[in-house]
Amino acid sequence: MQISRSGSVLLTGAVAAALAVTALPAAQAAPSATAVISEVYGGGGNSGATLTRDFVELANAGSASFEVDGLSVQYLPGSPSAGSLWQVSPLSGAIAPGGRYLVAQATGSGGTVALPAPDATGTVAMGAGSGTVALVSGTSPLTCKTAADCAADTRIVDLVGYGSAVVREGSGPVPGASATASVARAASLADTDDNAADLAAGAPTPVNSKGETSGGGQPPEEPGPTEPGDVRIHDIQGTTRVSPLAGAAVTGVPGVVTGVRTSGSRGFWIQETAPDGDPRTSEGLFVYTGSTAPAVKAGDMVLVSGKVAEYYPGSATQSITQITGPRVTVLSSGNALPAPVVLDARSVPGRYVPTADGGSIDPLPLEPKRYALDLYESLEGLRVQIADTRVTGATTKYDEIWVTVKPKENPTRRGGTLYASYEDQNTGRLKVMSLDPAQPVPAANVGDVLKGRTTGVLDYASYGGYNLQATELGTHVDKKLRREVTRQQRKGELAVATYNVENLDAADDQAKFDTLAEGVAKNLSSPDIVSLEEIQDDNGPVNDGTVGSEATLKRFTDAIVAQGGPRYAWRYVAPENNQDGGEPGGNIRNVFLYNPDRVSFVDRPGGDATTPVEAVKTWKGVKLSASPGRINPASPAWESSRKPLVGEFVFRGRSVFVIGTHFGSKGGDQPLHGRFQEPTRSSETKRVQQATEVNTFVTSLLKADKSARVVALGDFNDFEFSPTFTALTEGRVLKPLITTLPASERYSYVYDGNSQTLDHILTSPAIRRLDYDVVHINAEFADQASDHDPQVVRIKVSGRKAR
Repeated sequence: MQISRSGSVLLTGAVAAALAVTALPAAQAAPSATAVISEVYGGGGNSGATLTRDFVELANAGSASFEVDGLSVQYLPGSPSAGSLWQVSPLSGAIAPGGRYLVAQATGSGGTVALPAPDATGTVAMGAGSGTVALVSGTSPLTCKTAADCAADTRIVDLVGYGSAVVREGSGPVPGASATASVARAASLADTDDNAADLAAGAPTPVNSKGETSGGGQPPEEPGPTEPGDVRIHDIQGTTRVSPLAGAAVTGVPGVVTGVRTSGSRGFWIQETAPDGDPRTSEGLFVYTGSTAPAVKAGDMVLVSGKVAEYYPGSATQSITQITGPRVTVLSSGNALPAPVVLDARSVPGRYVPTADGGSIDPLPLEPKRYALDLYESLEGLRVQIADTRVTGATTKYDEIWVTVKPKENPTRRGGTLYASYEDQNTGRLKVMSLDPAQPVPAANVGDVLKGRTTGVLDYASYGGYNLQATELGTHVDKKLRREVTRQQRKGELAVATYNVENLDAADDQAKFDTLAEGVAKNLSSPDIVSLEEIQDDNGPVNDGTVGSEATLKRFTDAIVAQGGPRYAWRYVAPENNQDGGEPGGNIRNVFLYNPDRVSFVDRPGGDATTPVEAVKTWKGVKLSASPGRINPASPAWESSRKPLVGEFVFRGRSVFVIGTHFGSKGGDQPLHGRFQEPTRSSETKRVQQATEVNTFVTSLLKADKSARVVALGDFNDFEFSPTFTALTEGRVLKPLITTLPASERYSYVYDGNSQTLDHILTSPAIRRLDYDVVHINAEFADQASDHDPQVVRIKVSGRKAR
């Protein structure tokens, strides 16, 4: 290993040669941990077809969300000629664990049934009987036209050839595609890189990211009833979370339309005008119309016939009770809407949800006066109203905002709601979205207020749980939240900071570089050392074997200088290609920036992607076997995850050991609002293992020199009260500094309206004099460069001089 003049790690010789060779990132068997092409249909709109357009469906068999921003779906004719070109359909967004993602293609003149709302749309007229579809990292057209050439193109994530396609995976393409048949992967999503073995022909079954399928809400074959039937909405909703009539056909269910949703999961809500008086049974209900826009409006008195269904938007979520395949009779229009139920600090219970010892709470009788989630379930589909609510989660890119109806519930210093423990859930949080395109959710920050009444229908979604679909929004009051600026370190203080820069790579817009750089130079006051998380390789998601980050770091450090900061040098250890998790092809890693005018880096060769760094005891104290190095990178704890970066620095003649971390994500955990209570935190197992590895390494440093100054910092993806931190601090070798702050300031991240801490700085016992600060510049704001707030500790370094 050698160090470049700019300060980054360069790999040489056999290591560099090995990293230059990359294999096709084809989907793996049993099943793939990333996205695969789950279904391909090119017969849409053809003669004899039912569906009106072609489609490609993707699926995610993994336990973590799969980001598709920057990826594309590409199509090549089955028998390409010299002039044939791959046709590109760019993608955006993400595929939830276990979820689907629908890419609509060209529309034909035949067919009668529309696709469900697509997640992406292309214009490719695919062949009904033959063709090749590829999922590609990047949006540049592929150039390969043979199976062998495409197998060598590392940008291809997955590939399906059908009919007589020349380009395919395995011994042959999938047979049987036609105007009425798609080719689809088995339900297990297993991928053995043999198209003919992994996929089979059958009736097309497109599913989008919301779980919607085609054909819902088609025009009725016969008129609906004109008189109410025997079943009422409260009969359908019942006294538990699951309808006692699930799967049954119902006729003439009466209600007044209270809200209409014309995009996404289309449909409308109806509400009973003669309630039964039982607080457990909701008098509201969603009518799902599928791909067809509802032909009703608020105030219509209707009779609805159809099938009662429980829709689970995610594998561990609660369900939405609804009527599907509806036939609707409008009896009258312009009717007054029922008075909304008021949700406030008095009406929402302080306890969150009953327990089922980890099992499903679906069959438990609702207790709306005792548990907040039971109350919300008893109001599912009903008109509700909140007033003068404080914003606890800033407006997202999906036009959602989190508020609390309990202003005194665990307030933070800057207006949020603190997530303090697994046992102390915040019951007053609700997500607000707008049903009226003419009245969008305002761009609001944490601490702002929705003044006056916000009224709408209470719904449930996989992300965030219960939410208010607003038909009337309160007035946005800007409370002028400001980004913080920490003080500058003094001459005798070493300032060490951590900052998750959210998948930064050289292809990002200059505006992102500039905003992040301003955060370092101005808001953090130019720390001496900055441990960065989520620096990607230089071409980001392009999956071509690139692992270096020189161009990315050059742009970032140049931007810091332009913002008035110092000229930082950097150190990192490049990962093995596609071995550290994150966005496929992105190769995210931890990086140290340091100001050479204030602090020096001790370079010791030998650290690479696979060699563990060790503590070496000397007669003068402890030193690292390699600097920079990685902690036990071959350990199963780091499989498909970032390995901690360790470096030895010298400040004013004294050694400081810095450990930059980025633990495994919380992807795959059951949601707080789900049907399994208490929820299983399956991702925690790996983080506890990772914490144990870091603890073991720090222990080895302190065993060699109990006065060693160690700073461990980064995105630990867990809370200070979690088992991860029990393992991390075992033996009191490290102290989490977040616990030194007042409770109302212990957060660096906002999720679902909860202010919480995933980022941390911890120090060894020898560091006694310090000043610690979480610098709030991102997480509470609608306009943010990253979803994490940075942190900084200023250390008075004293003790034995360095070697």
